[in-house]
Amino acid sequence: MPAPVSTDARAIYDLDRSRVFHSWSAQDHLDPLVIVGAEGSHVVDGDGNRLLDFSSQLVYTNVGHQHPRVVDAITRQAATLCTIAPQHANDARARAADLIAGIAPDGFNRVFFTNGGADAVEHAIRMARLYTGRYKTLSAYRGYHGATYQAINLTGDPRRWPSDYGSSGAVHFFGPFLYRSQFGSATEEQETINALAHLRSLIEFEGPASFAAIILETVPGTAGVMVPPPGYLRGVRDLCDEFGIVMILDEVMAGFGRTGKWLALDHFGVTPDLITFAKGVNSGYVPLGGVVVSDPLVARFADTPYPGGLTYSGHPLACAAAVATLETMRDEAIVENAERIGRDVLGPGLVELAERHQIIGDVRGLGVFWAVELVTDRATREPLAPYGGTSQAMRAIADRARSNGLLMFSNYNRFHLVPPCNVSPEDTKQALAILDDALCAV
Repeated sequence: MPAPVSTDARAIYDLDRSRVFHSWSAQDHLDPLVIVGAEGSHVVDGDGNRLLDFSSQLVYTNVGHQHPRVVDAITRQAATLCTIAPQHANDARARAADLIAGIAPDGFNRVFFTNGGADAVEHAIRMARLYTGRYKTLSAYRGYHGATYQAINLTGDPRRWPSDYGSSGAVHFFGPFLYRSQFGSATEEQETINALAHLRSLIEFEGPASFAAIILETVPGTAGVMVPPPGYLRGVRDLCDEFGIVMILDEVMAGFGRTGKWLALDHFGVTPDLITFAKGVNSGYVPLGGVVVSDPLVARFADTPYPGGLTYSGHPLACAAAVATLETMRDEAIVENAERIGRDVLGPGLVELAERHQIIGDVRGLGVFWAVELVTDRATREPLAPYGGTSQAMRAIADRARSNGLLMFSNYNRFHLVPPCNVSPEDTKQALAILDDALCAV
């Protein structure tokens, strides 16, 4: 895309390129889109173009952009108490913790606040190690847990490789993914059986008594929105119980309405020992994450100090945004809307596109959390872009969609359709029409 042409946008673009060091990028090959405004399911670029945001940025604007109730809550909190150290109690943090615990399973009554998802994962692993007295951790290859030291080593995708020295205690395994099964499975039932057998074998060969925790995204997000097949998470829970391993479900991306339930784990009837969260808890308006801690792990630190904390843990502005976000989601039935959009509009619409475009190999998702996997050949399932990379074809589709007013989350050979949880049917249908046209680019 050409650099922005408006005077103000050009100045922003030039200043960014000369001063900002961007994440996950070769600095001399960047061409960032300038965003100057946003509202609801739309953002506005530097040239005044209004774009449907079906990326939810990095899959976190669950109540959309600039929701007035959340903006007002931040404004009122700023006028009352902008910041206070985490050792002091404050209303926003207490209320946020109460609301979060209220949507967690029974037996989860305490919340440890962090600044985001990666440090939530770091602290969940630390808690598990202290609780069990063990060190090693299990995580899936097709999973993402953050970019700090332990979190990036637990991450399975290629972003881990430059930082992985094999010293973090992370042991990776293949989770279930029927479309690209590592086990030759033909059905979801077979995939569950085979994936659990693989995990059991790995635990037994690595030494069951060496593992502190297993961490899984309840529904893997960045890795491809692979909804676990029936019985898989229950089987993981059973393995954890058998071998005394702490089960951590990562709800950073999948939680807070994204899958059409308050938490993605609500689809599967499985209770972990720790839950990590971030992103949608306050729609990313102010950085916030955390760990919801089950009662047995809380008890471990009843008389022994927990050796961890953060300067901004439970920051009042972030927690005020969380309170407003969760209350708004409840009052406006936003979780129910996400479920309905996925069931009645987005899911069926993507399936219909797959019937007409041979380039679509697979469509999968829940709620407003969907992935479209693109292939060069449906029979061989050869990806349209290589694992860990992109392709000219993927760029052409993304560019055509953006030129027609649609932003999507792109990763390797997939586009993820992940709009705000309160997206309208009309905006969803418009996005599907733009995607339909964009697929014709290749």
